[in-house]
Amino acid sequence: MRPNPPRMVTVVLAVALLVIGLAAIFYQGPAIDLIRGIGLPDDIERQVASLMGEQIAAWAALAAAPILLIIGSLVRDI
Repeated sequence: MRPNPPRMVTVVLAVALLVIGLAAIFYQGPAIDLIRGIGLPDDIERQVASLMGEQIAAWAALAAAPILLIIGSLVRDI
């Protein structure tokens, strides 16, 4: 089996999941204030803030980042 390099979209999504997960675990309060100050649309801001407020979701985001890269390496066009 020869793994393929993951596509750039997959890498960017994995890095975003990693950053969101780390921020939710270590910097929950300041990170939520930062998300609210960026000026995202209300729906996206509410979803990201609720994701960061739940520890289970934070650990899931941390686990999903390397899993996404592994799947992107093994499955073509992901």
